[in-house]
Parts: sequence; C-alpha cells; structure tokens
Amino acid sequence: MNSATDHASTTPLTRPARVRLELKNLLGLALPIMIAQLATTAMGFVDAVMAGRVGPRDLAAVALGNSIWVPVFLLMTGTLLATTPKVAQRFGAGTHSEIGPIVRQALWLALVVGLMATGMLLSAEPILHMMNVDPELIGPCMQYLHGIASGLPAVALYHVLRCFSDGLGRTRPAMVLGLCGLALNIPLNYIFIYGHFGVPAMGGVGCGWATAIVMWVMALGMAGWERWAPVYQSSQLFSRFEWPKWSVIKRLLSIGLPIGIAVFAESSIFAVIALLIGSLGATVVAGHQIALNFSSLVFMIPYSLGMAVTVRVGQALGREQPREARFAAGVGMGTALAYACISASMMLLLREQIATIYTSDPTVIHVAAMLIVYSALFQFSDAIQVTAAGALRGYQDTRVTMILTLFAYWGIGLPVGYALGLTDWFGEPSGPSGLWQGLIVGLSCAALMLSIRLTRSARRRIRITL
Repeated sequence: MNSATDHASTTPLTRPARVRLELKNLLGLALPIMIAQLATTAMGFVDAVMAGRVGPRDLAAVALGNSIWVPVFLLMTGTLLATTPKVAQRFGAGTHSEIGPIVRQALWLALVVGLMATGMLLSAEPILHMMNVDPELIGPCMQYLHGIASGLPAVALYHVLRCFSDGLGRTRPAMVLGLCGLALNIPLNYIFIYGHFGVPAMGGVGCGWATAIVMWVMALGMAGWERWAPVYQSSQLFSRFEWPKWSVIKRLLSIGLPIGIAVFAESSIFAVIALLIGSLGATVVAGHQIALNFSSLVFMIPYSLGMAVTVRVGQALGREQPREARFAAGVGMGTALAYACISASMMLLLREQIATIYTSDPTVIHVAAMLIVYSALFQFSDAIQVTAAGALRGYQDTRVTMILTLFAYWGIGLPVGYALGLTDWFGEPSGPSGLWQGLIVGLSCAALMLSIRLTRSARRRIRITL
C-alpha cells in the first residue's frame, strides 16, 4: 500500500466509491497485522500447552512469569509505537530522506527501553514474594523470566523496525516473520523443554529461552529484510551511523510514553480484576479466565484495525489532506463496529459452545458462559475505543488520550466493578458479574471520551490547514 493508491484516478469519486476504496486500503494494511498479532498470541498458547504437558508446576511457573513480563512488554512496545505515525506522515509528505534519521533515533530509544525492561524482569523476585507466591514456584518462574529477559532488547529493536515498515504501508513483513516465529517456537520449545541436541531438559523454564531466541531471529530477519528490499532504500535507514540525539528522542518519548502508559493501564486492569476474582473460588477463576482468554483473542481484530488506521491517518496528514485523514478514521471506526456486531452475535449465540472448547466441567461452563455475555456487550465500546485511539496516534495526539484512558479504566471502570461485585453499596454483591459490568462501564466511557477527542482533533487539524 502507498499513497499512489489514493490517487489512482483524477475523477472525483462518489461517497460509496470512496468508502470502498478506503476500506480496501485499510483492510489491505490490517489483514497482515491481524495475522501477525494472532501468530504472536498463538506463541503464548503453544508455550502454555507444551509447559502444561510437563506438569502443573511448570505450567504455573510460565503463567506467573507471563503475568509479570507481558505488562512490561506492552509498556515497552507501546512506547515505541510513536515511530509509526512519525514515519507515516513523512512518507505521506514524500520526504523519505527524513525517515531514516527518525528511525535511527527510535532504535537507540528501543535499545535503552529494552535494557530497562530486561532489568525489571531480572529484579522481579520481590514482586513474587509480595504476591505470596508458593516458594516452590518462585525459582522456576524467575528462571523463565531470565530467559525472556535476554530477548527483550531484540523485541524492542524488532518493534521499531516493524513500526518503520508499517508506517510505509508495508505490513506483510511482520506477518511473514510472525508466522516464521511461531513455526520456529514449537521445535525450540521441544528442544529446551525436553532436552535434545546437547541442551539439558529445562521443563517449562525452557519456554523462556526458546521465546528469547525467536525474538532475536525475528529482529535480525526484519533488519535483513529492510536492509535489502528495494522499497526501503529511499528512507536510507542503513546509509549512515548516528549517535543518539536527545532532542529527537525526547519528541519520540513525548508521543510514545503516553501510548505505552495507556496500553499498560488497559491491560493491567484485567490483571487486577483477575486478582480480585481470585478470592471467589477456583470455579469462578476458571470461568473468568476462559471468558478473558476468548475476549483477548477476539480483540486482536479491532486492535489490528486500530494499528492500520494509525497508518492511514498519518499518511493522509503527511499529504496535507486532513479531510481524508478524518474520512479514514471514520471508515476505520465503522469497520470496527461492523466487526463488533459479528463478534457480539457469535458470543451471545455460541457462549456455551465456546466455553466447552476450554473445559468439560458444567459449573465452570456455566460461569464462563455468563461472563461471555458481558464480553459480548462490551464488544462495541471496545471496538470504538481501540480504533479511536489508533486514529489519535495518527494525529500524534497521545497525552490527552492517556489521561482519558486512565480516568475511564481506573477512575470509573474499576471502582464501579469493585462496588458492584464485592461490596453491598448497591445491594447484594454480584461477584464476577459486577466486576465485568465495571469493565463495560469503563470501556464505554473510554469509547465516548476518545470519540469526542478524535472529533475535536480532526476538526482542529482541518481548521489549521484551511
């Protein structure tokens, strides 16, 4: 995809034709992103399945490790997402020579952020003690985290290179490398978990080292792709070496850090709710995990659309076409809502069948099916908020987005869920249902506030251009 697609004809298009063209361009960008995201999610699924076959202790160690490193990963990669709109706007403006210097500084930022994230994982043991984790699990969990930590600098560098490619409208490399990473992860898990080719058997801990190797292979693969593929040469990313420039890195951080905090806030509220539900018994926890796992899988589609919308909006703004940017955002949100109609209907009609994929326990199925109903209800607000957030990234409007997101999730959603689910302030405590109702309220508030903010940002950009 590139800007030439948008100028394929000099004849003015009718509105339905414009919608079809924008939808084609949007989905052309989004589909490879969706496949890449699903491949990444599938790697976590493979780790859980293969570790679980060793024993419950190994599975528990991997699960605990994931609860620590995944939020750190999201904070890190969210911060680096500032690269995409920066690249997209310069690509849209045709100033390709300005792209390389920005990406080089983003790579320096990635290296620092990746090393900081590594340090956080290596020093995570006190957190496990604070969580009152079984002492027998702390050792293998930390060994697993040591393996993951060795790959975080690589995944940080990979993420910047991916954002560079996405900003140019080239989303296929991430898809190809994501699928290759998934394919490589399975045999590496087998080698490290069970011990082959001279590698000692590590059990579930081996998943961490296998994942780290996959991270480095994907980073090197993306660097090689962008070094030699002709489409990237005009950006001159590898034409020279540059030392860090604080002025550029500061601008990247001013956009990226709010994104990282907002992504972290959204993901961490689910972790907090899981902890609150933990006091309600194993059956409720299992039902919650089923509903949450399936919801996370379904969420990958609107999340990918939001990433594609960032590119479309950024490129349109680079071409000094703010009305086209607003139109791209509108088509993206409409597409996400259409998907939400499908996903919500599927969840409502097949909630029990979905639960039976995970378990045969009738009590757990009942709880999961009940919570999947709530998940179906927040499909609409979730689709709107994540797409609006993606469009706002394209406008490089991230600071207010972060504040609104934090307020919606932590200032409204979590307190409402806690009050409904675990207190008698509004009548009899409703347990997990109340906590999920709080999620619906929080996501709905986020969708409303981000939509208003997007509308204002789009109008302001149009006024500035006139």
